[in-house]
Amino acid sequence: MSINEASRAYGAQKSSIREIAAYAGARKAQIGAENVFDFSLGNPSIPAPDAVRASIEKSLTLPATQLHGYTPANGLPAAREAVAASLSRRFGEGAASMDDLYLTCGAAASLSITFHAIVNPGDEVIVIAPYFPEYRVWIETSGATCVEVMADAATFQVDAAAVAAAVTERTKAVVINSPNNPVGSVYSRENLSALADVLHEAQDRLGTTIYLVADEPYREITYGAEVPWVPGVYDRTIVCYSYSKSLSLPGERIGWVLVPPTNPEHDDLVLAVAGAGRKLGFVCAPALFQRVLMDCVDEPSDVEAYAENRRALTEGLSKLGYEFIEPEGAFYLWVKALEPDAQAFFERAKALELLPVPSDSFGCPGWVRVGYCVSHDTIVRSMPAWAKLADSYA
Repeated sequence: MSINEASRAYGAQKSSIREIAAYAGARKAQIGAENVFDFSLGNPSIPAPDAVRASIEKSLTLPATQLHGYTPANGLPAAREAVAASLSRRFGEGAASMDDLYLTCGAAASLSITFHAIVNPGDEVIVIAPYFPEYRVWIETSGATCVEVMADAATFQVDAAAVAAAVTERTKAVVINSPNNPVGSVYSRENLSALADVLHEAQDRLGTTIYLVADEPYREITYGAEVPWVPGVYDRTIVCYSYSKSLSLPGERIGWVLVPPTNPEHDDLVLAVAGAGRKLGFVCAPALFQRVLMDCVDEPSDVEAYAENRRALTEGLSKLGYEFIEPEGAFYLWVKALEPDAQAFFERAKALELLPVPSDSFGCPGWVRVGYCVSHDTIVRSMPAWAKLADSYA
């Protein structure tokens, strides 16, 4: 065999989200962008803060060897210190130190590194469905099996009892994503405490170690809900973060892995994270944007713009009779399809140039994800198409 067949299979499968985004790009070129209502990608439409540009311009005055040179594999000390100081200000003194952090090329690298750091072949990693589809790819390529556990069907909070039923002696980790992509739910402190109780009980009963991997790129985008600091709820937590959403920098690929000092396996995990980064080739995150973090780590997100989009979309769809989960965070609306087959519903929407993402790839039938990180005008202009879609089922 001349190539790696597993890699070829992943390449052939492609991401349904990016396939729809590519189709949207082609349609925009054919009929005009104003005639296509592309709700596929979580690509922020809000510009990065002015402080980002100011930081880049300041960095451009540095000597070229300093500006473009290699950084330490885990990131510039000053950048890691800035992130750690910010976390400690926000979540309590000692929440992190610079040595607890590994800077990465965004959340994809953070999660890949984390899975490679903690799992061995044959282990299982539980994901809460609906979930971001790439979790399965990153889990499987680390040598583990991805185990889906449905969220509570009414609230889309973690179903702690269902997790308890799914845990086996091979369970190495549970992945949570709050605020959640694709639903927009935020897991409450009570919900996370119930999950922590389940994991502690399972560890005691089975004599194993179970980590909680908190994927948090949407932490700053909420509409009043508290987003608990997960390491304060469960000791064996590892936090993965990206600035793609909070600073509107998805294409710059900058984020981090945090092994909190409260994690009982802290010292070994820090080494395992560094080793996984080395093994995967995820070393020396983009140097320019490491320097941006030093200046912009506490820059606020423009949540109000997303809130305006959220209001326009939910009010518009509600008037048309659509059912959805009211999002507490992130910038996605989880809309119930008007028939059990989400893909068939999507095809009807597609014929009207409406491009949400069907829920099947998120591990849950019967819904679509509508990304409202688009221009406000796109939402307003899409409403006649949503009306036609609803009428087609009358």
